[in-house]
Amino acid sequence: MKGKSNETATDVAAYRAIDLIYHSYLTGLILMLSSRAGPQRAAEVVFRTFRRQQLARFLPGLKKLSLHELPHAVACAQYHYLSNQVGGVKVEYVYENDRKAWVRYPPPRWIWSGTAICGIPSEVSRAMLRGWHANNGVVLGNPRLGFVCTGQTVDGQPGLEGYYKEWDHDLAPEERLQFSPGERCPAFDPRHAPSLPENNWPEERLHKVLRNYSMEYITSIVPEAIAALGPEEGGHLAGAAARLVGMHTFDKVTAILGGVEPGPVGFAAAFARLAAGQGDDAELLREGASATVRQTSWKLMSERGQLSPAVFDAWNELWVGAALAHDRFIRVDAIERRDQGDTHWAWRFR
Repeated sequence: MKGKSNETATDVAAYRAIDLIYHSYLTGLILMLSSRAGPQRAAEVVFRTFRRQQLARFLPGLKKLSLHELPHAVACAQYHYLSNQVGGVKVEYVYENDRKAWVRYPPPRWIWSGTAICGIPSEVSRAMLRGWHANNGVVLGNPRLGFVCTGQTVDGQPGLEGYYKEWDHDLAPEERLQFSPGERCPAFDPRHAPSLPENNWPEERLHKVLRNYSMEYITSIVPEAIAALGPEEGGHLAGAAARLVGMHTFDKVTAILGGVEPGPVGFAAAFARLAAGQGDDAELLREGASATVRQTSWKLMSERGQLSPAVFDAWNELWVGAALAHDRFIRVDAIERRDQGDTHWAWRFR
């Protein structure tokens, strides 16, 4: 028996499940790197992740959000406010003047969900700012624009906060990110914050944006972890984190999906549904007590070009872990891989 899944019908539950899985994987992988590889190497991976995203998304995002004609400090702060708000992140914005505008991420921090924040070193949090906030002036062609961080949640302060500022002189590279813990962000007033044009952001689009927001982090961080640490160590740590996250999120994923039927066929059906929730053309083939899922796409990594096979191996551990939580006797075998010359991606569940 065959069944084909795609995105022609909105499956909000699948979107929500994918958001949960990848959000958890992002946090779990950074914790794994911090505890096993050490804070400095974890910070390097986080820096590379956020720098890649900044270079790919910042300038196009300014135009999509109609911010590109604003003063640079204001445009940057409004960009973080709007783009993170769409992604479900708790965030605040305060305008001070055309050359100084604040952005603040109050607790709970989205990226360090739950008690995970207790395991995040300060340098890992700073690496995010070095990767993105400190480079906005560079990509805008404004050497006088920098970011001043006035507080970090991981250091026990009530939020990650700071302001974009345009100085009267060009900044040296080491001045593009500064720290001033004695300052505090003014009170946030939502009435004075920017908002998204409602006609451009219908409800269905927002559901997809939440999903895409979490997926984009994994698109970046898994290849960057493997590039920074090498396929052996980086692949091992990314895969170990994936398996643990797959096991520990599957009960919630099952509840979000409204239940998963027992055995390999039941899990394969859920896997195909989740694949469709990611935008892939998954096809489910039932074969008695076993099943196969085939797809020609891998949307998660479609923009990354040639990747180390270790990226797929690590990511695939999410589903191995999830299968083990569903039924510890299920085997998940990747039997076809386009990154190894096949025409499809395919998994057998038995």
